[in-house]
Amino acid sequence: MTILYVILAIFIFGALVLMHELGHYLFARLFKVSITEFSIGMGPKIFQTKAKKTGILWSLRALPFGGYVAMVGEDGETDDPNALQKKAPWQRLIIMAAGGVINILTGIILMTALVIGTRDQLGSTTVYDFIIPETSEIAISDSTGLEANDKIVKVGRVGVHTANELIYEIMRQGVEPIDLTVIRNGERLLIEDVEFPTFTDQGVTFGDYDFRVYGEAPTALNVAKHAFFRSASTVKMVWDGLIDLISGRYGMEAVSGPVGVTEVIVETAKTKQVANLVYLAAVIAVNLGVMNLLPVPALDGGRIVFVLYEMIFRKPINRKIEGYLHGAVMLLLFAFIIFITFKDVIKLFLR
Repeated sequence: MTILYVILAIFIFGALVLMHELGHYLFARLFKVSITEFSIGMGPKIFQTKAKKTGILWSLRALPFGGYVAMVGEDGETDDPNALQKKAPWQRLIIMAAGGVINILTGIILMTALVIGTRDQLGSTTVYDFIIPETSEIAISDSTGLEANDKIVKVGRVGVHTANELIYEIMRQGVEPIDLTVIRNGERLLIEDVEFPTFTDQGVTFGDYDFRVYGEAPTALNVAKHAFFRSASTVKMVWDGLIDLISGRYGMEAVSGPVGVTEVIVETAKTKQVANLVYLAAVIAVNLGVMNLLPVPALDGGRIVFVLYEMIFRKPINRKIEGYLHGAVMLLLFAFIIFITFKDVIKLFLR
């Protein structure tokens, strides 16, 4: 049975990679860029076929994590009039951004479907009951200043609109006393230095919310609101995770590569909770999109930076220098992926 879950995990990951590469491919075709290969997967080829009409090689490779659309003129000079570098900067910008944007849109669509499918579970940010964890030394009436029927609108400096956002922000910021902005009896109040219980998971400490909130009626307006803010919160969560990794809050043990992601998908699939699997797929889709749009050479975001430079200063950076930068960073990224994959594999065997 486990092998079926692994196949499902690979299918989900592969489908998201396919969506990403389709974004690049469709806009490259729209702008008549010469394409030599469309590959799903990396490494040795398992299957390949060449389209008679376009001459594009379609291939399936052994490692299901990744893929690429090989466009003529991506790095270096060429005489092909339909090479990528011969196209207008705005066209190249769209082609480079398309993959990541489609991943993010896929995540938003999945999140919207999730909200519609679980619309009876919409949570507001209005407190109606308090829970005192047995392990907590914090007494609600003495410490937090929160009262029943308070509507929380800000955690620290971050505005919250749904229970999902509220819980996430408390988990992230609530490891230390934080300020909460609430609406109480129609009046906006600032409650300073609110303390929440904490818990630790995989060496990382999180704030723990200790109250319940009212539910919201599943009206069309509320469903749209939750779909929008849950999607926006997912994008923010990816950025927050990157910032926390750089700042040192998360160690390398919190970073997962393809093997680690597959393991998470498998474990989620085993719960047989479709909603959880859809949520995870949405988060992975947004992760792929956001990470690929980071302004780092070799990534789509890095290529976008070079195109923006060309658009602003009316001349491109030396193509050879750009190619060397992309190549060097790509080698570093591959080394990092190999390191993370090795770590994930070792972690599996130690369990």
